[in-house]
This record gives sequence, C-alpha cells and structure tokens, in this order.
Amino acid sequence: MLVAVLMVVAGSSALRAHEIRPAIADLVFDGDGTVRLDMSLILEAALAEIGAEHSDTDESPNAARYDDLRLLDESALAAEFERFKPRFLEGVSLSADGVRIPLEVTTVELDPVGDTDFARLSRLQLAGPVPEGAESVVYSFDPAFGPSVIRVPDGQGEISYSAYLGDGGPSEPIPVVGGLTVSAAQVFWDYIGVGFTHIVPKGLDHILFVVGLFLLSPRLKPLLIQITSFTIAHSVTLALAMMGLISAPASIVEPLIAASIVFIAVENLATNRLSPWRPFVVFGFGLLHGLGFAGVLTEFGLSPAHFASGLIGFNIGVEVGQLAVVAACYALFGAWFSDKSWYRARVTMPMSLAIAFVAVWWFAERTGLVA
Repeated sequence: MLVAVLMVVAGSSALRAHEIRPAIADLVFDGDGTVRLDMSLILEAALAEIGAEHSDTDESPNAARYDDLRLLDESALAAEFERFKPRFLEGVSLSADGVRIPLEVTTVELDPVGDTDFARLSRLQLAGPVPEGAESVVYSFDPAFGPSVIRVPDGQGEISYSAYLGDGGPSEPIPVVGGLTVSAAQVFWDYIGVGFTHIVPKGLDHILFVVGLFLLSPRLKPLLIQITSFTIAHSVTLALAMMGLISAPASIVEPLIAASIVFIAVENLATNRLSPWRPFVVFGFGLLHGLGFAGVLTEFGLSPAHFASGLIGFNIGVEVGQLAVVAACYALFGAWFSDKSWYRARVTMPMSLAIAFVAVWWFAERTGLVA
C-alpha cells in the first residue's frame, strides 16, 4: 500500500508537469560570410531556466515561473523574452577557432497560448559573422536552458548531421564547408542513450505501462512474451512514422496512450489470470506507443545515411529501459513476495489501482476534461 501511495503522489505531481523537450537548433551557413541558427524550443522553459538536469518541469524550483509564462499571450511572452535576451545570447554559443561569434536575434515567432496541456514551441533565428578563414564552428547551449539538439541541414530538405547535447555541449567542430562526417556506429551508440533516457527517467507513462504488465504475472516467460510483443509493435510504427508513411497528432496519441495504461491496470484488477490474448492486446498498444516515440526522433531529424543505425539504437535503448523497469520491479517486490498468498491483495491490487488513478487523470488532462 505504501508503494501504491507513493506512486499516486509521484504520478499526480507529474500530471501537472511537462516533459522537457530539447531545443532544436539548425546550423546554416548562408554562403555570404554569415552563420545562422534556426531554433525551435519551448521558450518558457528557457526563460524560467528549467535546467537539463530535470526530466520534467515540475522537478525544477522554477516550475511556478514556467507555469506563469505558459499562460502569457504572444505579445507578453515577447516582452519577457526581450528582457531576457542578453542572458539568452550569453547561453547560446558559436565559436570559431576558440573565438566566440557575436550573435544577435534576427527573428522571433511566437504562437498564441492555445491548449496549455501541450507545450508551445517558439521559433527564433540567430545570426552572426563567420570569421574570415574559419574552417569550423563549435556550438554549445547553456544547460540551464535545458537539453539541445544541433542539426546541420544539407540544403535539400534533409538533415546531414544531428547530435543530442544533454549537458549543453560543446558539439564536435562542424565544418563551414563540406559538412560533418559521423560514423554509423557513433550514431548507434548515441541513440541507445536517447532511447534509454526516454524511458528512464522521462517516460513515466511508458514506465507505468510496463509496471502494469509486471503486476499481473511476474513470471519471467509470460512477461518476456508481453515485453517482446510490445517492442516489436512500437518498432514497427516508429519506423513507419519516421519514414513518413503514417502520422498522428499528439493530441490524439497521448490520450490514447493514457487509455492503454488504464486498460492494463483495470484488467489487473478484474482478473488474476493472464489471458492468452493479452500479448495481442499489448501488441496493439505497442503500435500506439510507437507513435509516441516517433515524436522524439522526428524532432532530432535523423540523417538518411544513419536512419537505420539511429532507429535500431533508439529501439535498443527503449528495450533496455523497459527491462530496467522490469528488473527494478522484480528486485523491489517480485523476488520477495510474488509467491506469497497475499501478493495479489497487497501488491497487485493497490498498485494497479494507483496506476489506473494516475492514467485516468492523464487521460482527462490530455483530452481537456480537466485543466
């Protein structure tokens, strides 16, 4: 019961939180001696200095400031950014041969407030002169503003290079001419880390889904069948979404993910036996969760040359994250109590009830039924 209560408390705080998404910065050399950063970011998180060390905004001591900024209309938010601009330009850095390039904000595009259940993305353009004779530039982003992704477009609508800078950088030196070469092996290892952190600690909804699978039957074989079914399914939709063959807006996918967690939790409450069709249900839910994962890789912009290695690495990272959740569940209570006569009454039932409570609230919040 104590674990269940802790889950409800942790979950209910996360209901009001927003996952910290990385700022996406496209580095463009215009050919006229100017370098440009086209940025898409949650500006409110940067203004509130919700640091990269937090997995969601509610963990930060500046969460109240972030919530207030989210309610501002675009003109008020623009005024806040104008006051903050010197600090922001101090935290966004491009340097050539160790010399910092002076940047200025040339364009600010802000959206209306809209649905505050979803983070508002703002678009900034920064530009500065490339020193004469410079062969490469290095990018960094103050981790006080959150994580960042640096990308290099190839001029033909594709991304030739991208790198996730969870700790702010600096990036590798990026050539002014000729682009940057990165190995498929490096992309593979980098995206294992991205996939893992998207589950632990950032993917609370996916964590609760896996915990729900564990609670009904902690026996290894049926659990691995369900996890494998889930992994295959989300890998399919993730690949199809990344290839642009399918898509669905977050406003539909996120509530349905919450509903899938409710289903698993309620089934745990309704039966004490693992039905033979549950792996097929889990497979169906995996297809849905894959669309949720796709948003992450779509933002990062995998280059076509490293599409396969990045996708495989991300999926492996997700799988390792899921297995880490299963291992934690087993170490905390499965190994000690799963064979006890009271396991269902004292572990499965209260924890499933807690998961159902959190997921129902998520569903209501994501569909706008509650503010």
